[in-house]
Amino acid sequence: MDLITACTIFVLAVFVGFEIITKVPPTLHTPLMSGSNAISGITLVGALMAGTGFWGSLFGLLAIIFATVNVVGGFLVTHRMLAMFKK
Repeated sequence: MDLITACTIFVLAVFVGFEIITKVPPTLHTPLMSGSNAISGITLVGALMAGTGFWGSLFGLLAIIFATVNVVGGFLVTHRMLAMFKK
């Protein structure tokens, strides 16, 4: 896959993702986002496998950092949301 095709797919994915997220009602946003943050665990596995060469290792490290923040943040948001339902 050449660079132009990859960039085109990325830009289209950004636009589609933005349109989908803006259509979600506010009452569903927190559960939807906290559940989908768990998917970042897949990013962690991919980042660990992508570590070949200097740039691969650097981008893999950045992906691990960002995905870890996303997973932990999703867990904390879910924990806080579930605590609101306790008596």
